[in-house]
Amino acid sequence: MLTVSNLSVQFGKRVLFDEVNATFTQGNCYGIIGANGAGKSTFLKIIAGDIDPTSGHVILEPGKRMSVLNQNHNMFDEHTVLETVLMGNKVLFAVKKEMDELYADYSDENADRIGELQLQFDEMNGWNADSDAASMLSNLGISEDLHYTLMSEVEPKLKVRVLLAQALFGNPDVLVMDEPTNDLDFETIGWLENFLANYENTVLIVSHDRHFLDAVCTHISDIDFGKINHFSGNYTFWYESSQLAAKQRAQQNKKAEEKKAELEEFIRRFSANVAKSKQATSRKKMIEKLNVNEIKPSSRRYPAIIFEQEREAGDQILNIQGLAASAEGETLFKNVDFNMAKGDKVVVFSKDSRATTAFYEILNDNLKADAGTFEWGITTTQSYLPADNHDFFTEDLTLVDWLRQWAKTEEERDEVYVRGFLGKMIFSGEEALKKGSVLSGGEKVRCMISRMMMIRANVLMLDEPTNHLDLESITAFNNSLKNFKGSVLLTTHDHEFAQTVGNRILELTPNGVIDRYMTFDEYLDDPKIKELREKMYS
Repeated sequence: MLTVSNLSVQFGKRVLFDEVNATFTQGNCYGIIGANGAGKSTFLKIIAGDIDPTSGHVILEPGKRMSVLNQNHNMFDEHTVLETVLMGNKVLFAVKKEMDELYADYSDENADRIGELQLQFDEMNGWNADSDAASMLSNLGISEDLHYTLMSEVEPKLKVRVLLAQALFGNPDVLVMDEPTNDLDFETIGWLENFLANYENTVLIVSHDRHFLDAVCTHISDIDFGKINHFSGNYTFWYESSQLAAKQRAQQNKKAEEKKAELEEFIRRFSANVAKSKQATSRKKMIEKLNVNEIKPSSRRYPAIIFEQEREAGDQILNIQGLAASAEGETLFKNVDFNMAKGDKVVVFSKDSRATTAFYEILNDNLKADAGTFEWGITTTQSYLPADNHDFFTEDLTLVDWLRQWAKTEEERDEVYVRGFLGKMIFSGEEALKKGSVLSGGEKVRCMISRMMMIRANVLMLDEPTNHLDLESITAFNNSLKNFKGSVLLTTHDHEFAQTVGNRILELTPNGVIDRYMTFDEYLDDPKIKELREKMYS
């Protein structure tokens, strides 16, 4: 279906890909993974033809159509929403456009050409194109009243959905998507997961959403050491197997037969627990026939995120009564009554991200509530990771001096001690002397995590903690929160984070709150809660 032959990419002296050969076959969904800077997005751009490789070729089977999720959100501003979706199938759209122009200026001279175009249009099922595009838009939450609106008049978050509909439109033979879940809500992501799990053609995806990769991928394509290797199974299988392989490599004294038996048992266990979906049966077969020698350790570096409490909190953590907030005259939430108990790990949730951010800012005394009160338990200490960390990096300090600001004792101010925290977050050697002004978004978040570890609070507040992080940091962060003995208030667009960390859901709405002790999936799937949520937002 799609073949990469002897592909090499070099920027200056840096070799990104070295003689890569890979085949992507029909019916499979490939999750493209790799450390930051490994070349995931570059690889997709080469596949799409946006970037030329230094050498080698990308070969699409003749007669097949490729569709790529467009990253330029303003490219179609002069077109209507429906037209933009139809343009996903360039050949069909060109035929339709020419046909419409000839109809508008009809004459006997162009009648034969119209007839030819009608035949082509019919063969491409073009007469149903408008209704198919409209249906795709509706499934992605774009209401019918927007279908004939110019893209320039559509708000940015909805533009993302229109471009996703464009990519999916017309059943392309090869579908290429870079971060398709960005700016989508959980319900829409769920629809996309189901769509791709039932998709019968070839899909290549780059995503930091592990739940999404697990739900749709039949293979993981790992970019490592300038090569791309396919592994059967989803992201969790790849991660756990690579961790097991790394552990075994370190076990010098363990017999080869024992290592093989351990790997075989792992494959059997994972195969028995494959998620139930249309792809599950074929994925299970692939895992069962996997040769244990194919499982290799990864070269990835995972940060060592460990949250410890300076002291254990008592039973009273947080009490909120009648809390309310608004923005620009619009109610974000009101009537919030909430009593947080020891050990609660609460997913704070809302359809409006302004509501959750305002909630955290109020609890951290950075914003005044419209009404209500809150009181922290006297034994609690809090640590906050805001969605916007700009204010923490206004001074141009080295990372060592930056982190020292939260040291409590002379011992903690010692450079070796501070470097230890930075080292856990993969700032080693000279990197610890970097200035805050040159840090990337992901590096700033890793600094903020170092700060939280140093504070050793017994209550953690996290507003979109996975923003800018790579898969390795997200996975390590997730594992640390699952093991944390204190209390957590967490808002995240990462489904896996919400599902595996949270034991309680608090949804903030303009008409009050919904507060339930249950997992995130249980919350989203409960029909009574779905009905209640609709009322709360109406």
